[in-house]
Amino acid sequence: MVVIYEDNHIIAVNKTCSEIVQGDKTGDIPLSETVKQYLKEKYNKPGNVFCGVTHRLDRPVSGIVLFAKTSKALARLNEMLRNHEIKKTYWAITKNRPPQPEMLLEHYLLRNEKQNKSYAYNAPKGDAKKATLGLKEIASSTNYTLLEIDLQTGRHHQIRCQLAQIGCPIKGDLKYGFARSNKDGGISLHARKIEFTHPISKQNICLVAPVPADDNLWQEFERLAIKKQ
Repeated sequence: MVVIYEDNHIIAVNKTCSEIVQGDKTGDIPLSETVKQYLKEKYNKPGNVFCGVTHRLDRPVSGIVLFAKTSKALARLNEMLRNHEIKKTYWAITKNRPPQPEMLLEHYLLRNEKQNKSYAYNAPKGDAKKATLGLKEIASSTNYTLLEIDLQTGRHHQIRCQLAQIGCPIKGDLKYGFARSNKDGGISLHARKIEFTHPISKQNICLVAPVPADDNLWQEFERLAIKKQ
């Protein structure tokens, strides 16, 4: 992880595709503990350090993860998430291009806990939850396309599932139909940007996470995207 923003109340880090945000059955050290250790060492704190998890990223996904350093900030950030007051923008690399360069996708997602997978339907079905995202094609190479995703709801594997549903599985995402895995075991989905009002100071915050430095395709797409701005 790399710290990309920190103040007295919040800390944001750039997660790699091998890190987990919270502890799971693998027993691997979660990012929340790594951040706690970082804060403990940086500020030479003897006791327990507070580090509140505000949201999660799937393990194979890279990019911005926001943590709260105080309980007051955590409570407010959680409320802001519930009220959809935190805007998250993702970048995804796909092999196939979407049917249109700019689209609003609406599906109903049904989660299969046993398979740890979601399924998308075009109409309401049982307990399926409505999922909405906007996508825009922002760059392309000979073999791949870079999509910018405006996530409007936060469903399980939402981006992965919805892109697969329109025939655009994310590069490296075997679970949702991509043919080959990525060398690093991750998938080419990156939490690029997060925008919100600071829970304490009320200032507008906009944080951007650089793409993985050791991936040439990501580096090239970042260069092309910045050039187009």
